[in-house]
Amino acid sequence: MKTIVIVDDEFGLADVLTATLSDIGFRVLSASNGKQGLDVMAEHLPDLVLLDYMMPLLDGAGVLKAMRADPKLALVPVIVMSAVPESVVSARCEGYVAFLRKPFDFQTLLNAVERVTAGP
Repeated sequence: MKTIVIVDDEFGLADVLTATLSDIGFRVLSASNGKQGLDVMAEHLPDLVLLDYMMPLLDGAGVLKAMRADPKLALVPVIVMSAVPESVVSARCEGYVAFLRKPFDFQTLLNAVERVTAGP
């Protein structure tokens, strides 16, 4: 079973994502801020991270930078989610595999998750 870590301070969205992804067979763990997200990833190596860009304590850019500096997490694919345009995100973030503009269609999310987690 593949593991997805959701790092998002919007509890309602995180809950819906957790329920939806769990229902289709993923193990889903969540964190409400970037620092907590890195702690969860240190304990449970994810196959994919769904990462909010704007969060308290440590934002998405900081989480992504920390992940890329950690040999254990450096190759974990990340889908960044944000209400701000991707041009703003891409100016501060490198190394994510997909961007979803909030609010997004759940089928778009599921397609991105399926594409990123497909394979062995």
